[in-house]
Amino acid sequence: MSARFRGALAAVYERQAGVDAAGFPAALARLLASPDRALPVATSDDRGVWGPQGIADPIAVRDVLARAAADRSTAWPVPLATAAARLHDDGDREGWESIVFERQRRLARAAVAAAHHADDGEIGSAWLADVLDGVWLICEQSSWCWPAHDDAFRERGSVLPTVTEPYLDLGAGEAVALLTWVDQLLGERLEARYPGIRSRIRHEARVRVFEPFTRRRDWHWLGLDGDVHNWNPWIHGNVLLAALRLLDGPSEVAERAAVVALAIEGVDRYVSVLPADGAIDEGYAYWWNGACRALEGLDLVRHATGGVLDASGIPALRETVAFPHRMHLGDDWYLNLADGQARVSAAQPWHALHRAARSAQDTDAVAHAASHRIAGTPAATEHEGFGRLLRGITDPAWVDATEATSPFPREVWLPSTEVLLARERGGTSRGLTVAVKGGHNGEHHNHNDVGSFVVASDGVPVIVDAGRPTYTLQTFGPDRYDIWTMQSGWHNVPVIGGLEQSPGAGFAASDVEISLADDTAAFALDLSGAYPGAAPWRRSVRLERAVRRVVVEDSWTAAPVAETPTVDGNEAFTQVRMLLAGDVRQDASSVVVTPLDGAAPVRISWPEGIAASLVVRELDDPVLSSVWGARLTRLDLDVTSRDSVAVTVELDLTNAEDAR
Repeated sequence: MSARFRGALAAVYERQAGVDAAGFPAALARLLASPDRALPVATSDDRGVWGPQGIADPIAVRDVLARAAADRSTAWPVPLATAAARLHDDGDREGWESIVFERQRRLARAAVAAAHHADDGEIGSAWLADVLDGVWLICEQSSWCWPAHDDAFRERGSVLPTVTEPYLDLGAGEAVALLTWVDQLLGERLEARYPGIRSRIRHEARVRVFEPFTRRRDWHWLGLDGDVHNWNPWIHGNVLLAALRLLDGPSEVAERAAVVALAIEGVDRYVSVLPADGAIDEGYAYWWNGACRALEGLDLVRHATGGVLDASGIPALRETVAFPHRMHLGDDWYLNLADGQARVSAAQPWHALHRAARSAQDTDAVAHAASHRIAGTPAATEHEGFGRLLRGITDPAWVDATEATSPFPREVWLPSTEVLLARERGGTSRGLTVAVKGGHNGEHHNHNDVGSFVVASDGVPVIVDAGRPTYTLQTFGPDRYDIWTMQSGWHNVPVIGGLEQSPGAGFAASDVEISLADDTAAFALDLSGAYPGAAPWRRSVRLERAVRRVVVEDSWTAAPVAETPTVDGNEAFTQVRMLLAGDVRQDASSVVVTPLDGAAPVRISWPEGIAASLVVRELDDPVLSSVWGARLTRLDLDVTSRDSVAVTVELDLTNAEDAR
């Protein structure tokens, strides 16, 4: 491990290996298992795993086999050059990515079928041929990099990738990981039937991944500038995986150890900036491809070194295992921050969380993962990625796990991101839950949302954060904050004298105060620092458990007036805004929201004399509508002539079927 960066992980690994930084690669060369034994999934030759009576989850295998059989009636998906170039026409990235993703999933399904039918003569041979075609197509693909990430246009003015300058991004990491797992599962059988295919896999891995990884040290995701985000463990983990298996030549022993050491050094940067409370500023949805990727990569290291190098005792890693259940609102709803979604696909690699939680001996995290292990359903699917599929369906502890109950802690305070979540009582999602955030507007995947809050009824968000629409070229470009979901005007924060919040780490909360007691949980802050030139604005959000209500109190001094109209072309004004999901009915000084999913209705009330209006936002983006349905509604309270306002949120039991 390089002496120029020795973080939390380095300190643990060097001590466990009994060496200093200079001696770490040589120690790795001695510690690492041979390439054919380095990965924690058996080859298809192990019929105790992959045979008809093997331990691989039969429900998942049957499920995958059915989809694999259906694949044979269609041609292999082909990502066209025009789809890649389209990114630079209208910003669309889905057209190309969706084709590549489906091609990769099809190869994963064929590989499982080939492993399952390995003893079935012509049937097994036919599936092996399908695997060959999939592998060959990926090897022939001009670039593994997703077009939205490639530097070809920026550096060379090309709308198509430059094959002599491969760009190592998330897509390239996923492609090499897929081929690595195929090689692990079926490599010897493939080579026996189609000699030369394994050398082709290794050639492409070297040219597209190992060589760029070791030669270039200017990849932004390395984190050398201190900005470490989820790309870091995601790519480093895939490089580490590929090096463990594919650098298997007699002359590659030292190189293999050096690449693995360099990948571990990279993950170390992520581990070393992971906050002590384990929080992810991108939110729950990004935990799976950030912290979880780090945990999975380090689990590979533990396996490949026979348990000698074990990072499970690092406090921040132990804490981040708890992050998913700490952000859980109820059912498949989670507190979302930044670009995260409040409702993500249930097809997450829960087995990875289950495995990490078992290692960390976190019983609450184990229970939260197990709450998604429903009897009679597959232990994993190919939609999570091929490696995750293989690990999930061959982990007996996960396959045999019984459904449990999510822990629903009564309150969670994460000081690193200044996020508080509190519910009426612990152990259940029933009743009101409130979450508030401070932080700043320079967070990863940032939205301008300092001081925003979310309220859920029975675990279903009612006062909500919209999340993000479909990713396009604009999402991470200079016009990002022209997207409405990123603007503070569509978050649950005020518009102050016509001013909305500005992006950047300098626009931040101040004077944050937390008060936690049996009867109340409260969060107070000054959010004016998120607005350019705004006077002090104090916000307090309080859950009053005894009376079952949330109170949001805002008070401010003379609000500034913008020099020019700044919001929708209107004169400068001051409003308190809330974004609502569900059916909204307005009364004189309140609205009643009937939430999604049949949760108890909620009444939002404000003082008489305040003008209120509803702004309906029809949702035509599939990512947003898949979460919220056809529309969201914004409640605008005009407080221009005031210096304080209190809003209450209560369960409207008169309108609830179940008066809890």
